[in-house]
Amino acid sequence: MKPFHAANIRPLTALVLCTLVALVLWASPARAVSAKSYFTVGHSEFHALVKNARKAKYRSNWQKVEKTFSNCLKAAPNGPYAPKALYYIGRVYEELGARSGLKSDFRRAVDYYGRVLSRYPRHGWADDCLFRRADVYAKRLKETTAARLDLASIIVDYPRSDMRDKAEVALKQLGKYQWAIDKVSGRAGSAKQADKTPVRQQPTSSAHKDPSGLAHLDVVRFTSSDEYTRVVLELDAQVKYRYQMLGPNPAVNRPHRLYIDLQDSRLGHDVTAATTVSDGILRSIRTGQYSKDTTRVVLDFLNMQDYKIFPLQNPYRIVIDVYSPDGKSPAPAVAKAAPAHKTPANSDYRPPKGSKQMAGSLLEQLGLTVRTIMIDAGHGGKDPGAMANGLREKDINLRFAKLLGGKLKRKGFQIIYTRDTDVFIPLEKRTAMANAQKADLFLSIHCNANHSSKVHGLETYSLNLAKTDAAVRIAARENAVDPRAISDLQFILTDLMVNSKIKESRDLASDVQTNTIKRVRKAYPLKNKGTREAPFYVLMGAKMPSVLVEIGYITNKTEAARLRSDKYLDHLANGIVDGILAYKSQIERYAMN
Repeated sequence: MKPFHAANIRPLTALVLCTLVALVLWASPARAVSAKSYFTVGHSEFHALVKNARKAKYRSNWQKVEKTFSNCLKAAPNGPYAPKALYYIGRVYEELGARSGLKSDFRRAVDYYGRVLSRYPRHGWADDCLFRRADVYAKRLKETTAARLDLASIIVDYPRSDMRDKAEVALKQLGKYQWAIDKVSGRAGSAKQADKTPVRQQPTSSAHKDPSGLAHLDVVRFTSSDEYTRVVLELDAQVKYRYQMLGPNPAVNRPHRLYIDLQDSRLGHDVTAATTVSDGILRSIRTGQYSKDTTRVVLDFLNMQDYKIFPLQNPYRIVIDVYSPDGKSPAPAVAKAAPAHKTPANSDYRPPKGSKQMAGSLLEQLGLTVRTIMIDAGHGGKDPGAMANGLREKDINLRFAKLLGGKLKRKGFQIIYTRDTDVFIPLEKRTAMANAQKADLFLSIHCNANHSSKVHGLETYSLNLAKTDAAVRIAARENAVDPRAISDLQFILTDLMVNSKIKESRDLASDVQTNTIKRVRKAYPLKNKGTREAPFYVLMGAKMPSVLVEIGYITNKTEAARLRSDKYLDHLANGIVDGILAYKSQIERYAMN
């Protein structure tokens, strides 16, 4: 084969090609655009995106390229460009997987390479599909047996292809060379000769006939406790969805049910049909193909008070938060109407004068005290965060989180971490962990970054609508989305904020910011950038006061040098501890008056 490379196509040429096709699309029906035109534009878009590191990190940009190749398939499903379009859709998902680290992306790549092999086994690019699929199996999915068989297939079935020599080298590196060759040739003995890595079944012929352009529901995950559950539905493309609550039917022992229909989608390979939860709120999560182009997810409630549903981007996922009924947790008679974590710090409630013991009990029951703090070290694993001046944000965040946690423990707080090693945790899971573990405060630790190396200082954020361009920019960076997506997020946030602890979080941010500046300035000059509000994914849905602290600009040489210093980090941590103690004292003093 080889596909011509876009290295020789200048960006202006690609822009002109895209513009011409767009004009044709505007002037006539989609069918009037040839498959060749779509493929030419898609090819240019793909290689331009591979070279543009800044744009390549956004999932939406890859999805646009995938859409162009899907249009190529629709324009001529059996035409000469169909196998090439399938190949490049596979390439798109392979590139996505390399950036997201999601196995679901690599599974999609494997699927599309397999479609080429199934439908067009003698096509000139079939050997390339085998080689790329083998590489994904071996390096990304750790399924070495499947990789060996693909490489052996190139050697046996495509002996004159230009990929044969590469396949032979790669197969020898993986080992069991002769076994794989014999297996493909039909001469293999017992499968025990191979390793125990399972060979993934290729999609059935019906899967190959799926309409082009359908999204896939790739992951269903949940974080759960007896008072709160968060369910996340992760897809490989944005979809429209509808949902409805259905009443119980005691006659057949059927509880409340919430179903979500995902339009223009199909179930992914790795989604379990039914998952038992039974946590006091949810009984189970069920998934199924409701129709040829609609996937249905059903949540069976054991008990529930309220729920919220909202979408997040990059990757696209739908989040369902489920809350326990009022009064589920026992409480003293005088506080019966106010369950834990429900009454804000500015409540009008006053305990009877002279009843210190009762007041202390009520503080705990009403959530007006601070015992357990969850510390979230931002980024981690495949997500390094900001990188500048020889530093990686994820490393500083983790180092500082542990330092801060140790100091807070010595002050008598119970400390839990979202992560205490270099691992990746989705943003929406971090707040869910705090809710599930009933933390009283949530602190997310980050380092800031700016295109200007002159920008520096400390700032603390709480959840709210962004009111400045700077807040939008920082929220977009921490959420890993395009800044233009923040406007949509703010619309969603107006509904989610109804039960959020907005004022409490604002007060906590103020105490943390003020006391940290005061502490650090005893030894270092530090610019006070103040407290701000913005829609951060990592704070959305929190049931407790929550803040995100940007401890310094990694892009500023002076602050980067300080962030390497144990002494400086010690001052920062002491300042945040002072802020938390001030906040704790404030809410307890107010409630006891």
